[in-house]
Amino acid sequence: MTKAFSGRDSGELDLDRLSAEELGADDVRIHPDTLRAQAEVARRHANPQLAANFARAAELALLPEAEVLALYEALRPHRATGEELDALAARLEGVPAPLCAELVREAAAVYARRGLLA
Repeated sequence: MTKAFSGRDSGELDLDRLSAEELGADDVRIHPDTLRAQAEVARRHANPQLAANFARAAELALLPEAEVLALYEALRPHRATGEELDALAARLEGVPAPLCAELVREAAAVYARRGLLA
Protein backbone atom coordinates (compact mmCIF):
# COMPACT_ATOMS: atom_id res chain seq x y z
CA MET A 1 0.00 0.00 0.00
CA THR A 2 1.30 3.43 -0.91
CA LYS A 3 0.54 6.09 1.63
CA ALA A 4 1.08 9.73 2.29
CA PHE A 5 3.07 11.07 5.21
CA SER A 6 -0.26 11.71 6.97
CA GLY A 7 -1.02 8.00 6.78
CA ARG A 8 -3.78 8.37 4.20
CA ASP A 9 -3.88 5.72 1.53
CA SER A 10 -2.85 7.10 -1.85
CA GLY A 11 -6.27 6.12 -3.22
CA GLU A 12 -7.81 8.79 -1.01
CA LEU A 13 -5.73 11.53 -2.61
CA ASP A 14 -7.54 13.05 -5.56
CA LEU A 15 -8.26 16.43 -7.11
CA ASP A 16 -11.81 16.54 -5.75
CA ARG A 17 -10.53 16.26 -2.17
CA LEU A 18 -7.82 18.79 -2.90
CA SER A 19 -10.24 21.34 -4.39
CA ALA A 20 -12.61 20.80 -1.46
CA GLU A 21 -9.66 21.61 0.84
CA GLU A 22 -9.92 18.21 2.52
CA LEU A 23 -6.20 17.53 2.12
CA GLY A 24 -3.36 19.00 4.13
CA ALA A 25 0.35 19.36 3.43
CA ASP A 26 1.15 15.98 5.00
CA ASP A 27 -1.32 14.35 2.60
CA VAL A 28 0.89 15.24 -0.34
CA ARG A 29 4.20 14.37 1.34
CA ILE A 30 5.54 10.92 0.60
CA HIS A 31 5.79 8.53 3.55
CA PRO A 32 9.23 7.14 4.46
CA ASP A 33 7.85 3.58 4.19
CA THR A 34 6.93 4.25 0.56
CA LEU A 35 10.45 5.48 -0.14
CA ARG A 36 11.94 2.40 1.55
CA ALA A 37 9.67 0.19 -0.58
CA GLN A 38 10.89 1.98 -3.70
CA ALA A 39 14.47 1.41 -2.56
CA GLU A 40 13.76 -2.31 -2.32
CA VAL A 41 12.28 -2.35 -5.84
CA ALA A 42 15.38 -0.60 -7.15
CA ARG A 43 17.64 -3.11 -5.37
CA ARG A 44 15.69 -6.04 -6.85
CA HIS A 45 16.12 -4.52 -10.31
CA ALA A 46 19.89 -4.15 -9.92
CA ASN A 47 19.90 -0.39 -9.52
CA PRO A 48 21.92 0.14 -6.32
CA GLN A 49 22.48 3.87 -6.85
CA LEU A 50 18.75 4.55 -7.13
CA ALA A 51 18.11 2.29 -4.15
CA ALA A 52 20.62 4.28 -2.08
CA ASN A 53 18.96 7.56 -3.13
CA PHE A 54 15.53 6.29 -2.08
CA ALA A 55 16.92 5.02 1.24
CA ARG A 56 18.48 8.41 1.99
CA ALA A 57 15.25 10.14 0.95
CA ALA A 58 13.37 7.97 3.46
CA GLU A 59 15.65 9.32 6.20
CA LEU A 60 15.20 12.91 5.03
CA ALA A 61 11.41 12.56 4.85
CA LEU A 62 11.35 12.60 8.66
CA LEU A 63 13.16 15.94 8.91
CA PRO A 64 11.52 19.36 8.85
CA GLU A 65 11.71 21.06 5.46
CA ALA A 66 13.98 23.81 6.81
CA GLU A 67 16.57 21.23 7.90
CA VAL A 68 16.52 19.51 4.52
CA LEU A 69 17.03 22.84 2.75
CA ALA A 70 19.88 23.71 5.14
CA LEU A 71 21.48 20.37 4.33
CA TYR A 72 21.31 21.05 0.60
CA GLU A 73 22.73 24.54 1.12
CA ALA A 74 25.62 23.20 3.23
CA LEU A 75 26.49 20.67 0.52
CA ARG A 76 26.90 23.32 -2.16
CA PRO A 77 30.58 23.98 -2.93
CA HIS A 78 32.27 26.71 -0.85
CA ARG A 79 29.28 26.97 1.55
CA ALA A 80 30.52 25.03 4.57
CA THR A 81 33.79 24.30 6.32
CA GLY A 82 34.97 20.78 7.05
CA GLU A 83 34.07 21.32 10.70
CA GLU A 84 30.56 22.44 9.77
CA LEU A 85 30.05 19.37 7.60
CA ASP A 86 31.37 17.15 10.41
CA ALA A 87 28.85 18.73 12.79
CA LEU A 88 26.08 18.24 10.25
CA ALA A 89 27.00 14.57 9.86
CA ALA A 90 26.95 14.12 13.64
CA ARG A 91 23.52 15.77 13.79
CA LEU A 92 22.24 13.42 11.08
CA GLU A 93 23.62 10.40 12.97
CA GLY A 94 21.56 11.48 15.97
CA VAL A 95 18.28 11.83 14.05
CA PRO A 96 18.97 8.94 13.09
CA ALA A 97 19.85 9.37 9.44
CA PRO A 98 23.06 7.33 9.16
CA LEU A 99 22.98 7.00 5.37
CA CYS A 100 22.73 10.77 4.97
CA ALA A 101 25.47 11.27 7.57
CA GLU A 102 27.73 8.95 5.57
CA LEU A 103 27.01 10.93 2.39
CA VAL A 104 27.90 14.22 4.12
CA ARG A 105 31.16 12.73 5.38
CA GLU A 106 32.01 11.47 1.88
CA ALA A 107 31.21 14.90 0.43
CA ALA A 108 33.40 16.60 3.04
CA ALA A 109 36.35 14.39 2.11
CA VAL A 110 35.91 15.04 -1.62
CA TYR A 111 35.43 18.78 -1.05
CA ALA A 112 38.61 18.90 1.03
CA ARG A 113 40.61 17.16 -1.74
CA ARG A 114 39.23 19.42 -4.44
CA GLY A 115 39.41 22.71 -2.53
CA LEU A 116 35.63 23.14 -2.37
CA LEU A 117 35.27 23.85 1.37
CA ALA A 118 34.45 27.35 2.60
